[in-house]
Amino acid sequence: MNTAQFLRSVFAFCLVVFCFAACSDDFVNVDSEDQNSENFFNTEEDYQAALIAAYDLLQSSYINVMLGEIASNNTLAGGESAIDVPGIQEIDDMRHTPINRQLQDIWAWMYAGVNRANFIMEFKDNLEFSGKDNVLGQTTFLRAYYYFELVKFFGDVPFAVDQRILFGDEATIERTPVATIYAQIEDDLEFSIANLPVVQDVPGRVTRGAAQALLGRVLLFQNKFSEARVVLDDLIATGTYSLVADFAEIWENEGENGPESVFEIQYTDVEGASFVCLQCSEGNVAVGFNGIRSFSGPLYDSGFSFNVPTQETYDAYEDGDLRRDVGILNIELFAEENAGFNGGAGVSWVEGFEHTGFYNRKYIARQGDSNIGDQNLTNPNNYRAIRYADVLLMAAEAHNRGGGSDVTAQMYLNEVRDRAGLGPVTATGSALTEAIYLERRLELVGEGHHFFDLVRTGRAATEIDGFQTGKHELFPIPAIEIQLAGNRWEQNPGY
Repeated sequence: MNTAQFLRSVFAFCLVVFCFAACSDDFVNVDSEDQNSENFFNTEEDYQAALIAAYDLLQSSYINVMLGEIASNNTLAGGESAIDVPGIQEIDDMRHTPINRQLQDIWAWMYAGVNRANFIMEFKDNLEFSGKDNVLGQTTFLRAYYYFELVKFFGDVPFAVDQRILFGDEATIERTPVATIYAQIEDDLEFSIANLPVVQDVPGRVTRGAAQALLGRVLLFQNKFSEARVVLDDLIATGTYSLVADFAEIWENEGENGPESVFEIQYTDVEGASFVCLQCSEGNVAVGFNGIRSFSGPLYDSGFSFNVPTQETYDAYEDGDLRRDVGILNIELFAEENAGFNGGAGVSWVEGFEHTGFYNRKYIARQGDSNIGDQNLTNPNNYRAIRYADVLLMAAEAHNRGGGSDVTAQMYLNEVRDRAGLGPVTATGSALTEAIYLERRLELVGEGHHFFDLVRTGRAATEIDGFQTGKHELFPIPAIEIQLAGNRWEQNPGY
């Protein structure tokens, strides 16, 4: 096979692979079958099976979440050594390149999700059945979710609506301006809002509230504060969601899909995978990567010690903040508290690269999970993609920065602070803005939002070591994708 043929085959894999075939998720098992449009989409079951396939790529977004922390000033790459997963180390140090493997994965996996959603929309008129609007509403949400991840990471990207990107399209498809893609994302989410129920029969399925919350986030990223304010105020006013009284409950298996969960990516520990195909895992791979290296002690399982919070992040919490020790595990303190473990042998671990003494406790391997296949690849911890606390803080920011009411912004902000055991904020104007920014960091630490919050608010250059304005707001387009397109696409600036 010559170079051109090889590159075209990789492109076909990156953008078309698994267009239909699905793995099993928490809510259904679907046998993988090789089908085409001529003998598919002829029954409601066909649409439902294809929808499960569209959901499936959400599980591969674990790497998006990890890099959203590691690229920020919240955490360091960690791992075993400075060459343990080089792509993660590069992103931590702001020296990533167009051949970064993790960025290639994000590109390929998110486009696989887009293609699966577009496959359904391409044949949406094949059949009428009761509940079809619900299926299509979920589908457009998923397409919006995947495209939003792509524009967050890469800016202008290839774009298709209601049709798959197929083998050969690389010769003509172009990068589309972000503004055009955002407009489609907004349209998709408006359609979802109009067609989804408030509550689904199966946990993990997209609801109207999830679509409203994601639309609010998308509008915030575009500085459309007044529009975001309306959407988020409407969502809050429904009373559908509420803060869980005990912040610690959220992160345990028993707290999954609770009253604070607006949208949650479902994981399970009953189907293993391997490092050859990480996106095939039905478990949350990030949980094993975040774990304590060679750990011996109660409560937790071992892991690979990546994504370690910094001392500065730990110290950013006010005294008495109930979230700090829930979100960040202080291993030295934990060892002191469990000195009597194992007949007095205590807790032990191996310090990995860039050891800080802290771990991301929200997403860390717990003992007692089945972890079939590989303990570090099949952890069942769901990713809380959109929490109600995030909705309140987004609404507070939209009010404060968009000409709304600072009183309302304070109310939303202080609802989150009250749950954390903290007193109310009375500041207004720019001081309130800074208070909201800090609260977002502390409330959402470890959840993958901080890098993108710093970028969209123009604070990244002053907060992240090595960040270059005009370059690092976006990640580089994978070089292989530019080659596949005949070198017609321009690389993102600075790469």
